[in-house]
Amino acid sequence: MYLEKIRKIIGVILLVSLVSIGFIKPVKEYVQLPKQITVFANQQTTVEASLPIKAVKEKASEAFSIQQSKNQLLINGKHSGEAELVYDFAGFPVKRADVKVLPDLKVIPGGQSIGVKLNTMGVLVVGHHQIKTADGKKSPGEIAGVQVGDIIKRINGKQIEKMSDVTPFIQNSGKTGEPLKLVLDRDAKELQTTLYPLKDTNDHAYRIGLYIRDSAAGIGTMTFFEPNSKKYGALGHVISDMDTKKPIVVDDGQIMRSTVTSIEKGSNGSPGEKLARFSSDHEVIGNIKKNTPFGIFGQLKQDMGGGFSDLAMPVALSNEVKKGPAKILTVVENDKVEEFDVEIVSTIPQKFPATKGMVIKITDPALLKKTGGIVQGMSGSPIIQNGKLIGAVTHVFVNDPTSGYGVHIEWMLNEAGIDLYHSNQKAS
Repeated sequence: MYLEKIRKIIGVILLVSLVSIGFIKPVKEYVQLPKQITVFANQQTTVEASLPIKAVKEKASEAFSIQQSKNQLLINGKHSGEAELVYDFAGFPVKRADVKVLPDLKVIPGGQSIGVKLNTMGVLVVGHHQIKTADGKKSPGEIAGVQVGDIIKRINGKQIEKMSDVTPFIQNSGKTGEPLKLVLDRDAKELQTTLYPLKDTNDHAYRIGLYIRDSAAGIGTMTFFEPNSKKYGALGHVISDMDTKKPIVVDDGQIMRSTVTSIEKGSNGSPGEKLARFSSDHEVIGNIKKNTPFGIFGQLKQDMGGGFSDLAMPVALSNEVKKGPAKILTVVENDKVEEFDVEIVSTIPQKFPATKGMVIKITDPALLKKTGGIVQGMSGSPIIQNGKLIGAVTHVFVNDPTSGYGVHIEWMLNEAGIDLYHSNQKAS
């Protein structure tokens, strides 16, 4: 009995001691040191601690080198590859870390104002229309179970690409009395229904009682393009239909240059807006292949030009972004790209693709005077910190137009088909 009590007391003392060790500052520091370090070739990343820190390469490796100072390690990427380093405390190895060196990557930052035109895959249903018939007001589309947000992909087995494709089927149905066999896309699921057009007593024409749309247009900001492949990313967020509020499923699309004509200044509760027009020649400078939560993506026909700088710059991974000063590139007058001061208020080092990776605040007096902060049309404006492209402006806070969200650039690069990690990560 006595021995059992002694054993329990010793056990409690050991448990308390082990727990206490976790609160000793040196131990906490070394526990928090990263287990994985990623750096681009010909670039460097920093590992910092408030206590002296040392590290050695586990094996001879040409992938990276280490520069050491008192409380800092500089990891210099040399060649793409993987290796290990070991953190050292008082001559004893305390922790290992995997070092991954990615191939060198540089992109040209944007900031240019662009016009965007999206063509939907099929035709989008944006509303129901009540037709005056001999039996009262009815909507054939609503009766057939067609919902707002549905995409009409096929009618009677024929592919539908634009609104004008629908009219001949309605006219033929009115003559023959045969119904329309619709194939719909609803939330990425394919559905079938039968629709009977009805005669409008006002003009005796047959109608389906649906408002439909096959395209959308707007303006935004170019974020980056890769000079070799001409792949680009813009906007930083998905384009949704103005009526259905659902993301537009893109068949194809085009981007053009645009010119900012004026600014509607933002205020608390009322976001501002860039007012712009497409370039007079309506020259298509690139296509649109994807419309995703991270922006629009495609390929340019030629270099954008007209940027703040046409020199390629390195990009930063999400773990490299720090709270503090940064810059954004955007247009507030005509087509001149300018640089403005912002503050990174918070940032999340994300391991998987996700939107809203950082919060930014406009601090530049000239931009605040001109726009009041972040305005519609500024989405996609590149964010630059320490000479690296770190992300893009995406959303404004309605109750504080000086602040908003940004997305980390690595997820936009991934969506553009520039796979940094040579993996198939999906958005969370």
